[in-house]
Amino acid sequence: MNSSETKDSHLQTIATDGVNGADSCPAVDWASLFPSSGMPAGGSSVLLHACCAPCSSAIVEWMLQNDIHPTIFYFNPNIYPREEYEIRKEESKRHAESLGIQWIDGDWDHDAWLTYIQGMEQEPERGARCERCFLMRLEAAAHKAVELGINVFTTTLASSRWKRLDQIERAGFAAEAAVPGSHFWARNWRKGGLQERRNQLLKEFGFYNQQYCGCEFSFR
Repeated sequence: MNSSETKDSHLQTIATDGVNGADSCPAVDWASLFPSSGMPAGGSSVLLHACCAPCSSAIVEWMLQNDIHPTIFYFNPNIYPREEYEIRKEESKRHAESLGIQWIDGDWDHDAWLTYIQGMEQEPERGARCERCFLMRLEAAAHKAVELGINVFTTTLASSRWKRLDQIERAGFAAEAAVPGSHFWARNWRKGGLQERRNQLLKEFGFYNQQYCGCEFSFR
């Protein structure tokens, strides 16, 4: 099976269970890294793009239980205002440190984000602006994963009730295509009891729980 056929096969898998993989880097044995379940093999490292601590909590717990080692990458220049960004960032950092997990700050450049989505300010939530926003953040995650030698990246965005999974998957695969050597692991992180566990962990950790997605256009 060639690379194109492999990706087509995995894309068909998305339609049934929300999980996929793709053979995008010949130097890596993706077949062994991603068994038929679509999950990285035990002992694998994954870069987890995190939007916030509440959305990360159940995913990180699940990964650790399955011998998958996440590095959390907090890159969310969409969040506004700066005070809100700092609150969410510190909660994400606190969560990672409590578990002894590496946590990386992608820094905040809201002006760059505004430039990136320029012309889409009046788009509705879950519209074209959101997908453009996902692409910026997931391309950064793909670059960071390759820089760290992790290669595989995924995102907590797919756990949020405010997000469309099809947009996240398109943005993730576009980021994979733009960054050679990266591999996007698409998964519906709302399933398998993770949404319910998220709500439990939110209370257990006492996380700050934001009431809007992040950017100034999302709380209109």
